[in-house]
Amino acid sequence: MNAASKLARRMWHQLEPIHAVLYFSPQASDAARALGYDVKSRWPSYFAYRTAPLGPVGARLATAAYYSFSPATVAEHVPAAWEAASPEQVLRARMEAVDLTYRHLLGDQVAGPDVAEAAELARRAAQSVTVGGRTFAAANLDQPWPDEPHLVLWQAATVLREHRGDGHLAALAAAGLDPCEALVSFAAIGAAPVANFAGRGWSEREWAEAADRLASRGLVDAAGLATERGRELRDRVERMTDDLAAEPWRLLGEERAGRLAQLAAPFLGAVFETGLLPMTSTLGIATVKVPD
Repeated sequence: MNAASKLARRMWHQLEPIHAVLYFSPQASDAARALGYDVKSRWPSYFAYRTAPLGPVGARLATAAYYSFSPATVAEHVPAAWEAASPEQVLRARMEAVDLTYRHLLGDQVAGPDVAEAAELARRAAQSVTVGGRTFAAANLDQPWPDEPHLVLWQAATVLREHRGDGHLAALAAAGLDPCEALVSFAAIGAAPVANFAGRGWSEREWAEAADRLASRGLVDAAGLATERGRELRDRVERMTDDLAAEPWRLLGEERAGRLAQLAAPFLGAVFETGLLPMTSTLGIATVKVPD
């Protein structure tokens, strides 16, 4: 792994929670409820908030963009999301929710010089990304930049997160892993329990059939655990993901990226101290990974 790819992985760990608070904060849940979404589960608001930059898309396009969610699960929420509120209304609500969430987490620091500096660095990285083949990244980069630095920071972190996520889907496809196989193969290396993927909506039969397909390729054994070939394949996927995410960090440079990570540290501390986000995720790292 080259230096830029290593930096891309480190910065993903630093910035993912800055983006992911949207999907877990009480303020975001309240905003979704006010729009008319059922918030007993986080999925209706998740699909609305994350899909809104794409516009009033239907289930087929949304399924393509999300990849590892079952088509049935996506179709349950999209385009039904636009019956409760238009994408434009959702986009306004999500920014208001981020504003309230950040003010709750950061207090007086939200208007401080460190947040402003972090926002400028993150925005510089986000604006340098190439969007070819990057559906979610391009859609979020098309959104107008807010005036407040803390909201600029969130939007930049979101563009960078989605840029990496879009690249991850390309890496999965290049590895010949279809949407369900992508999850089965990940669970097979012990990165997360199978139960963690229940929200993606695949049936037991679909999961078993995907495992059978992987077994026929020598990627999992009879117990559903990854073989050496399976682990090597997943390692190639993650390395390709890092390589495809490296561009903005190579352009920003090690020194400025390190400064951004330093500035983001108090925010991460506030996030985890409040218990807003879990310390482990469906990707088995000490941060939160929103499903691709």
